Amino acid sequence: MNSSRPGIGSQRIISLLSALLFLAPGAMAALKIDVQKNVAVPMRDGTILRADVYRPTTGGPYPVLVSRSPYGKPGGMAHAQAGYIVVCQTTRGRYESDGVYESFVRPDINGAKDGYDTVEWAAKLPGSTGKVGTFGASYNAFVQWRLAPLRPPSLVVMSAHSIPTRMTDLEGPGTIRPGRRLNWWYRTMSPDMRKRSNGEKPHSRAEASKLWSAGKAKELLYFLPWLDLPDAMFGHEAGVVKDWLRNPVTDPWQLTRGCPDVAVPNFDVVGWFDHCNGSIELFREMVKKGKTEMARTRQRLVIGPWSHSGRGRRKVGQIDFGPNANYNVRGEEIRWFDYWLKEKNNGIEKEPPVRIFVMGANEWRDEQEWPPARAVNQTLYLGGEGSANTPAGDGHLGSILPVKNAADHYTYDPKDPVPTLWGAAQFTVPADQRPLAKRRDILAYQTAPLREAFEVTGYPEVTLFASSSAPDTDFLARLIDVAPDGMAREVSSGMVRARYRNGLDKDKLLKPDKVTEFKIKLRPTSNLFKAGHRIRLDITSSDFPNFDRHHNTGANQNADAKLVVAKQSVHHGPAYRSRLVIPMIPQSSSGKSAK
Repeated sequence: MNSSRPGIGSQRIISLLSALLFLAPGAMAALKIDVQKNVAVPMRDGTILRADVYRPTTGGPYPVLVSRSPYGKPGGMAHAQAGYIVVCQTTRGRYESDGVYESFVRPDINGAKDGYDTVEWAAKLPGSTGKVGTFGASYNAFVQWRLAPLRPPSLVVMSAHSIPTRMTDLEGPGTIRPGRRLNWWYRTMSPDMRKRSNGEKPHSRAEASKLWSAGKAKELLYFLPWLDLPDAMFGHEAGVVKDWLRNPVTDPWQLTRGCPDVAVPNFDVVGWFDHCNGSIELFREMVKKGKTEMARTRQRLVIGPWSHSGRGRRKVGQIDFGPNANYNVRGEEIRWFDYWLKEKNNGIEKEPPVRIFVMGANEWRDEQEWPPARAVNQTLYLGGEGSANTPAGDGHLGSILPVKNAADHYTYDPKDPVPTLWGAAQFTVPADQRPLAKRRDILAYQTAPLREAFEVTGYPEVTLFASSSAPDTDFLARLIDVAPDGMAREVSSGMVRARYRNGLDKDKLLKPDKVTEFKIKLRPTSNLFKAGHRIRLDITSSDFPNFDRHHNTGANQNADAKLVVAKQSVHHGPAYRSRLVIPMIPQSSSGKSAK
């Protein structure tokens, strides 16, 4: 590990200064910035997209940073004051830009080419060095990964944060995640589409947000079936959205397919609780298959304790991970660009490729790869006498296989699903699970208080032997850190839709009441379970509206509204080795922290 690296406090000061000042030779004052609004950017097919261009009024030439977004033009002042020409563009068919919007439900038609044309247009701006970097998170990262495989000659580097490789990773196996997706379509994407077509209101995000909070949220979240949602919900994209809902296991993204053609390094900042943290797989794919040695060896990944929003902040939902969790995302991004676009000797090249925040310990650590190769798999078996309902039951986890076979049972009623514990923003957070402690449709298996600290870093996996009265249903697993004071903080979770247990391309219904093996891969994580804490695994069948309510019928539930109660059983013991496999980092070799 690089022990000579400055502490996080020093880095934050350096990054903040870098973000606010461009230190030209002999100059110490902040740059003055000229902003040109709605500059026309012509595409190869003649369509005009619009961009705001931020330009330092003195000095130069300067590299160019490009951010493209369907959400309106993001601001570029901070990056410009760091000594860059910044182009903030609205993508095709959105707000001031001409053309027709093509949502990410479609295979790419114009997006990648528009990105290429914009990069090359930006490289030729007056005062430009000709070197271009791209930046942005979420959808703004998605358009970068679509662009990058085309390799525009002027593209040097990317900073694409927080976007998964597949749409099925974003949504879940087989349908939409209503808490995020219906919110996103109704409040964010559809108002501008309806406005442009003189369709029904709301026509602005502000107006849609008011209606959402005033009752539209409940109306839409409980709407059944999804295919009967009003077309106005999806604007002019209703046809392609509903085609996707008819066959939701298809993936129009397939971003990893482009990685062998990507020749530039990327800087990704993402969170353990980010529903888009599938971007970690893009990092891994680039390390293995990037087109150039530079692309394979110079990727950078930072994973904090954050959700999709609030990256860089110490408090996530109601959980405060301490001052170390603060991270100057913009400052570090500018350091990244300074190295690649200005050839500044700022130490980027000496830093390890991966930095992770270890929850529980609440400190940063540098790693040479993800997941850490030194992790050792440890198996904890589910056990008990058949009364694991609620944390007060007899469900337990242990390293010794139980000597007797037993089963725990619960009823899953889709009309009364386990509620998702998140805030008004409807992003996944590391919620304290205590509000759910009395629900008997959750099975809880936990260890005795730990005698020694136990670090889990990587991808936990659950092997579950379960049966259901239904021909199709869901099983969800949640890994929890239970503190001596009772706080039960979520660490990671994952789910499986029974019919897709063998893969999204291998649809197979269950035989009712037959014991079946399920593999549930949990989200990546890093957590130190301290001495005195317990490791707990909860098993249930719903998490609504984070995931849709499974109907338990075997029908295409995007097209069918019928809801049926399912009787669920989890089996454990010598005959059915239900277990949690967790990647443990030996404490003697956990690596040096990067404070």
